[in-house]
Amino acid sequence: MKSYIVNVCLILSIFVVNALGCFASDKDEAIKKDHLLYEGTWKVVALRVNGVAASELDARQISVVNGSDGTWILRVRDKEISRGTSVIDPTTMPKVIDFTPTDGSGKDNRSEGIYELTLNTRTLCFSPHGKARPTAFDSAVGSESILVVFERQ
Repeated sequence: MKSYIVNVCLILSIFVVNALGCFASDKDEAIKKDHLLYEGTWKVVALRVNGVAASELDARQISVVNGSDGTWILRVRDKEISRGTSVIDPTTMPKVIDFTPTDGSGKDNRSEGIYELTLNTRTLCFSPHGKARPTAFDSAVGSESILVVFERQ
């Protein structure tokens, strides 16, 4: 009887380890897929900061170049303002992103956000460093949230 229990425990532990490996693999695949979709140059088409909309002319001066490895470069009027890294989790609802500037404006100040991503559009809502991650794609007055809509270039 004792060996039967040991065998059952062994089989269950193998099942659990394999199941956890599948979940990790699924998450890794989802991250890889979104990183590949993220890759490229994105132009801002709408921007709202703390509930106030930026003019379309001002918003369209901003672009971001994303690498498939999570790196990014922020440009305003084609001048580099900041660069950094991002970490995404596309398995949550909404999808989450944390990004940290490694050079330039906001260096080493991690911000937390959420995102939506299609082939040609991307929506990002994030809070300034030290503030809680937004839970909805909104930038109401007093929220300090930043809502950005991008189009692929």
